[in-house]
Amino acid sequence: MCCFAAAVIFTTSCKKGNTDNPTPTPPGTTTTLIPGYTDTAGVLKVLTASKFTNMGFAVTYGLMANNADYRNTVKRHGVVVTFGNELKEGSIVKSDGSYDYTTADALYNICNANGLQVFGHTLVWHSQQNTTYLNGLIAAAGTPGVGGTPGPNLLATSNGDFQQGTGNTFTNWQTLVGGTAAATYAEVAGNGSTRALQVTVTTPGANGYDVQAIGPAVSVPSAPPARTINFSIDIKAAAAGGKVRVVVQNGNYLAYDITPTTNWATYTFSLQVAEAAATIRLNFPNAGTYAIDNITASDPTQGTPGVGAAPATPAQAAAVIDNEMKRYITTSITHYAGKINAWDVVNEVIADGNAAMRTDANTSAGGSQFFYGKYLGVKYDQDNYVLKAFKYAKQANASVLRFINDYNLDYSRTKTDSLVALVNFINKDGAALIDGIGTQMHISINSNKSNIDYSFQKLASTGLKIKISEMDVAANTAKSSSFTADATTLAAQADMYKYVIQSYITNVPAAQRYGVTVWGVADTDSWINTASNPDVPLLFDKNYVKKAAFVGVKLGVQ
Repeated sequence: MCCFAAAVIFTTSCKKGNTDNPTPTPPGTTTTLIPGYTDTAGVLKVLTASKFTNMGFAVTYGLMANNADYRNTVKRHGVVVTFGNELKEGSIVKSDGSYDYTTADALYNICNANGLQVFGHTLVWHSQQNTTYLNGLIAAAGTPGVGGTPGPNLLATSNGDFQQGTGNTFTNWQTLVGGTAAATYAEVAGNGSTRALQVTVTTPGANGYDVQAIGPAVSVPSAPPARTINFSIDIKAAAAGGKVRVVVQNGNYLAYDITPTTNWATYTFSLQVAEAAATIRLNFPNAGTYAIDNITASDPTQGTPGVGAAPATPAQAAAVIDNEMKRYITTSITHYAGKINAWDVVNEVIADGNAAMRTDANTSAGGSQFFYGKYLGVKYDQDNYVLKAFKYAKQANASVLRFINDYNLDYSRTKTDSLVALVNFINKDGAALIDGIGTQMHISINSNKSNIDYSFQKLASTGLKIKISEMDVAANTAKSSSFTADATTLAAQADMYKYVIQSYITNVPAAQRYGVTVWGVADTDSWINTASNPDVPLLFDKNYVKKAAFVGVKLGVQ
């Protein structure tokens, strides 16, 4: 359940971290008014060092780069950090299959300069994937056939070609400039047409969407489930090096980045659209002048296939996905060789409910979800995708610690048992592929303490390193939009933090305690603090002042 973007596509049912919208201010807290939780003296990494060595926080690039209070709090109290989004596949892999570590490298450099170790998160996950690229690999593995016709243009009557309108007004399009951005929109001659949209970005905004043209919706019959929609767009830039981001969004966010040339060119790509009406948006995150024309969208199932066309066979699909999974694991571990010495190799592999290995058959699919197990296998045999992933990780660098990470292990004993069974299968006969298990622990003030104890005991029975990997404690259990964090609630939260730390120390032998990572720093940057569901789940308030929850951790190690 991990998420906090030059991400190509980023959507998930459980996305954690910063979004394009500012996080609302959570309800205020006052540590000093809570009896029993007033002793805030000390530094976490010092207070916890005798019980476990790796006290950590989840961090994001924007806050580490631009917020000194945030950065200094992490530096003062933490030993290790986990990147919220920056090392997810969807943040690294571009739709042409190239890898872009620019943001992740920049965040690593900030952390390293501040004396912080980095825990790698994550190499294989079903969410926050570049599904455009992965599904494209499968499509290309099939037989294209000869002839055939594409489906009709879904934007034919809604001005995807910009011909309707006058001057700098384009029917069905809304042109926006927000934040600190400076830009203008105009009418110019198109690519073989009389009208096209021209955007001149003088000053890019802080957000990629600050200069944005919002267009018509793509009507996709029978969605959901997701359907492959083929897009094309003509673009010409005044100078090389710019960027146009085509976004298709309703509830899910899909995106495709284009670096246009200085001549008219047609760019084609496919997206997995899971909504019946998703809006076309054009984002302009870089300075420059761009002309846009002839946007089309088509559903290939509404066309006719060529003679001899055939989709990829299961064996062909498995081969290309296996190769790409290995390439991403190997490239990422090698890229950070000598820098990142521990990784979540596989994340969230056990489904909720029946606790089977996760596939599209037991998990609702979103726009950025891709299930490796669907193609590579989830049986307990040599084709098991988790087994393969850990083999590839060990081959890439045997000295790197390899973790498997999952959520709700503190909630479902069945899920805990299933994960342990999988770990034992992968490590059978002394294979020693998995070094540690991360239990995320996104819990609440009402979480079942007996289940927490059971989880630690069961995980520790493997003899592997055990890490609390993404901890937060929700206080707004009613999910009320008018929630206020009173002293009783904050005391209960502090007590839960204390209990978890005590249980971890009691039930996990010292040699197996890898450490504790809290998923965020101040309440304002928590993934569960939203406008509709305000919350205060972390150790520091909006001003980076220690809360009662901080004292709970302190008391837990005493």
